[in-house]
Amino acid sequence: MTETQSPQPPNGTIGKPPATWRIVLAFILDFFTIFWIAGLGVAFVLGGTTENGFSLNGLPALLCFALMIAYFVVFNRYLGGTIWKRILRAKRTDR
Repeated sequence: MTETQSPQPPNGTIGKPPATWRIVLAFILDFFTIFWIAGLGVAFVLGGTTENGFSLNGLPALLCFALMIAYFVVFNRYLGGTIWKRILRAKRTDR
C-alpha cells in the first residue's frame, strides 16, 4: 500500500451510497412529520385547530409551507441531514 492509498474499511460500508428506498422513505417520513408538527403548531398559534386536527387557509397555510421548506433547507444544509435521514442513515455523502 502506498502513502496515497488509504486502507479499506473492515466492513466495506463506508463510502457506499445509501439505498434509494432509504432516501425516498426518509423524505416521505420527514414530509409527514414536519407537515403535522408545523401544521399543528401554526394552527394552535393562529387558531386553526379543529376536532379532527387542523385546517389552514390563506396566510396560515403559506406560513406552514414556509416552515416545511425551512425545515428541509436548514436541516440538510446546516445540521447534517433531516431527522429521518439520520435515523435511516440515508444521508448522501457524494455531494
